[in-house]
Parts: sequence; structure tokens; C-alpha cells
Amino acid sequence: MIRTDAEYKRALERLENDLETINRQKQKLDEMDLGEEEIKRAMEPLVSFHEQLKEEVEAYEQLKRGDFGTLYNLTSIGRWLIGLRIARGWTQSQLAERLDVSQAQVSRDENNEYHGISIEKAQRILEVFNTRIRMEIEDPISFDEDSEYVYT
Repeated sequence: MIRTDAEYKRALERLENDLETINRQKQKLDEMDLGEEEIKRAMEPLVSFHEQLKEEVEAYEQLKRGDFGTLYNLTSIGRWLIGLRIARGWTQSQLAERLDVSQAQVSRDENNEYHGISIEKAQRILEVFNTRIRMEIEDPISFDEDSEYVYT
């Protein structure tokens, strides 16, 4: 996950460099007189890494626009909290200052995508951003004879 403008700029540069590398590699493989399927197989790792980086760049751009999508489970709330900071245009240092913690602490939390964050800490971050979240239960929990809970 891209978390800062500096990481975003580096990712854009890598995307551009990757395209050049992919084109050079394809040209070399073409010169080796390999079949189309062999070339495709040989190119697959490079193309896959490039596509993954492209998806990360697109995700960062969505967050910058404030497009968070839907949160389907609480284990993903860390990405939303990081996204809030990105959408607000705040640096990790600015968030740390408002939370009265070190920038290193915010960096560690974000690198772990706030894994294991307490409700109180998540609420404090939301308050700093002057943001509320709305949650709803979509599928009710029902009981089954053989098990305690069944999620429908």
C-alpha cells in the first residue's frame, strides 16, 4: 500500500521504468525466435509485478480523491484510517502532532495497517479528522442446531 506522496512519486517512476524494461525484455525474447506462448510465459512475472504496482497507484489516487469504497469488515479499518490521512493531504508528521504521538509511531501503525488497533485509538483518529463512520449490519447472525453461530 502506498502511504505517502513520496512513495507515490517513486511508484510512478517505477511504472515508467517497468514499461521500458518490459518492452526491452519482449524485444530480446522476440529476437530469440521463441513462440508466442513461450514469450508470454517468460514475460508473465514482469507484467504481473507491473500490474500490481499499477493497482497500488490507482488505489492511492482513489484515496487522494476521498473514494474509500465500502468497509466490509473491521479488520480493514486500518486502510480507511490511512486513507483518511491521505485524502486530507496530511503527512504522517501532521497526524502525529494532532494525536500527540511521534511520527515514528504513526509510521509504525500505518506500516502495520493499524492491525490490532483499539476502538479508543481508532475513535481518537476519527475525531482528529473530524470524521464519523456509519456502520450497519447487513446479514443477521442466526443460530444453527449444530453450531453456536451461523453467518448468513
